[in-house]
Amino acid sequence: MNGLKQHPAGWFLMGQDDGPRSARPQRRVYLDAFWIDRTEVTNIAFDEFVAETGFQPEREWDAAFATEHPSEPVTGILWTEADAYCRWAGKRLPTEAEWEKAARGTDGRTYPWGNEWDTTRANTAESKIGGPLPVGSSPAGASPYSVLDLAGNVAEWVSDSFIFDYYTQAPDRNPGGPDEVSDHGLRGGSWASPREQAQTFFRDSSHSVKPNARVGFRCAQSKK
Repeated sequence: MNGLKQHPAGWFLMGQDDGPRSARPQRRVYLDAFWIDRTEVTNIAFDEFVAETGFQPEREWDAAFATEHPSEPVTGILWTEADAYCRWAGKRLPTEAEWEKAARGTDGRTYPWGNEWDTTRANTAESKIGGPLPVGSSPAGASPYSVLDLAGNVAEWVSDSFIFDYYTQAPDRNPGGPDEVSDHGLRGGSWASPREQAQTFFRDSSHSVKPNARVGFRCAQSKK
């Protein structure tokens, strides 16, 4: 089900004037063409990485669990570990701007599927499922670029460090995050998050260097 989805170069609306203060102001941002994984990285894909490289994440890795739950998104992975996987795969973590364009397209929508909330389109706290679903379980929640699970399921790492007021100083072409190294950004909300955190413009950060069972990731790639 996974596979890179192409996003053409161009402008899109990033941020939201009536959203959280960290998402203000809304502005037009230009991105070069890029590719992004259609789904979150799965347990079985991460297990292949561990088996081939001998990499040991901070959480105790359970290959048997990965085999039993192959299609669920891998969780409890630190930013450095997600970054290592993407590099091994010949990719990278998406920038915050790339993630948001993949989620909302060019029309500034509130959710990947449109502007109205629909509990059936995302695995969030309102779904009362209580854990991650196999990737791609909510096809009706696809973004304009057919990218899946950008709302709910697991929150996703982006490459940028998180600075609360970054949008007030960010460039309008290919923003790559602040130079200051701090907590890294998270996007999309998780199965435990309220729907407000599943909005395409909602920004969050790790606040911790400990593995979090609500956090996963997907990879991106610059156009070659």
